[in-house]
Amino acid sequence: MEGGSVEFNGAGTVLTSTACLLNPNRNPTLSQEKIEWYLQQYYGVQQVLWVEEGIVGDDTDGHIDDTVRFVTEDTVLTVIETNKQDENYELLQTNLKQLRQMRLLNGKQLNIVELPMPDELVYDDQRLPCSYANFYIANNYVIVPTFRCSKDEQALRIIQDCFMDREVIGIDSTEIIWGLGSFHCLSQQEPV
Repeated sequence: MEGGSVEFNGAGTVLTSTACLLNPNRNPTLSQEKIEWYLQQYYGVQQVLWVEEGIVGDDTDGHIDDTVRFVTEDTVLTVIETNKQDENYELLQTNLKQLRQMRLLNGKQLNIVELPMPDELVYDDQRLPCSYANFYIANNYVIVPTFRCSKDEQALRIIQDCFMDREVIGIDSTEIIWGLGSFHCLSQQEPV
């Protein structure tokens, strides 16, 4: 399990995906209940929320940092695809339906902010896992990947509205994403 596979609200809840943590190539001997137990023990959380899917092209089996991110204790940004012909459309609609049914420890429903998916980007005949959700939150800034796409400015505005205490900065990730990750991915598992 890598850092991009879990997302925390800072108030006892972790969010993850079944596509990633229940993938047979990761935890073949562990049930969902056992994985939840480990997450609760190691992270000190009381609640594990699950969405099903990751995005097409993600080589991590569906890391949550490409699909759903907490921006406050009860608000999430989630990527959606509006093109019904796109491979991500149904996957992300499933996640959205699941998020709408979730309740936090206090019984409160999640505030859901929808974030568009960038246009499809293909490199060497492979669809790349482009997502505005793969942003990095720093003390004073939020670093957001952009993709030379008409949706870049809209995504930056939506994210800025969620982080009024930080400046949102878009940085072109077109030459980075061919490595199958962006700024949040790059910030994980760095040796000290």
